[in-house]
Amino acid sequence: MSDDLGAITELGGAAALELAASALAQRGAKPAQCKNCGAPVLASYCGACGQERETHRHTLWHLVHDLAGELGSFDSRVLRTVIALLFEPGELPLAFREGRTRRYMPALRLYLFTSLVFFLVLSVADIALVQIGLQEVPNAYTVKALPNGRVTVLSNGKVTSVPAAITFRAHDTSLSPGSHSGLVPDVHVFARIGKFYRPLSREGWARIAQLKGEILRAVGNNRNGWIARNALATVEKLARDPAALNGYLTTWIPRVFFLLLPLFALLLGLFYWRQRRKFYFVDHLVFSLAFHSFVFAVLIIAVGAAQIVVGGVVAELLFAALGVYLLLAIKRFYGQGWLISTIKFAAVSFIYTVFFLTPALLFVFVRGIIEG
Repeated sequence: MSDDLGAITELGGAAALELAASALAQRGAKPAQCKNCGAPVLASYCGACGQERETHRHTLWHLVHDLAGELGSFDSRVLRTVIALLFEPGELPLAFREGRTRRYMPALRLYLFTSLVFFLVLSVADIALVQIGLQEVPNAYTVKALPNGRVTVLSNGKVTSVPAAITFRAHDTSLSPGSHSGLVPDVHVFARIGKFYRPLSREGWARIAQLKGEILRAVGNNRNGWIARNALATVEKLARDPAALNGYLTTWIPRVFFLLLPLFALLLGLFYWRQRRKFYFVDHLVFSLAFHSFVFAVLIIAVGAAQIVVGGVVAELLFAALGVYLLLAIKRFYGQGWLISTIKFAAVSFIYTVFFLTPALLFVFVRGIIEG
């Protein structure tokens, strides 16, 4: 019965097309060839591919009108996606799972879009992911000569909060008696490049040269000495430019996050293994894409906030926002109770942060120091 009904529908459609073509022909309309697929076209649009029959050049007003229509349609979809991403945790993956895909941007496109905007904002605003400078601390330690040919180094500044007395051989450290300045790392996240740069004094550079000589003498001809030599070269670069690692980090961090996406989805799949008939791996992957898209969206907001508020406060608010969002998204998407959702949220967050995210970022950072 259904086959007969389908055949009748097809015959009815063909008859309707023939009647429409006959009527147009009687009115003097001549069939044209579709410029897109080559099919014959009598109406305003091709029945095979939907291409407009009229494709000649329009006036500038027509061009502006078409552009406004396209942008309006695109903007409404983007706006709905942004609102759902920021204020409706779990809505985007839930919409995908329920088949409500036309309202929002595809998950992969949204992730690429938010990550691209994040790094574009950094580039346009001349902001570095991280800047690591060397700050001189005056009177950081005092060197006193000892009768036995050694020297005592007394911590006397901001280098450490616990005073300590350490003895060295004078000829090994080349430390002269007196008060000396020290060098401590000066780290800034999401700051304008060069904002916190302070050139080192002659004594600061002398201290770097001294440490460099001591380390190189220690490694000697060791085959692993290239690691120390490259690290020292990077330290010297950071002393001249605290944002020296920024280019390397902005190149590799997006790649690392892209590799972490399926790992996060796999972790979710393991915790929801009993619901595997209800949630496929692609559902976990779309959830991962949506959450990491939110991460980049919040990072964009954090970049702006870091220009006004102290970096430590921004970092605390950032981690709090990510934690609350992930818990609410897990609760909504997977539909379990608050207790089990909270337990799984805590376990997933801990495993992902400790065993996946932190090692990956440390690897990129250390590799940047070694190869920088």
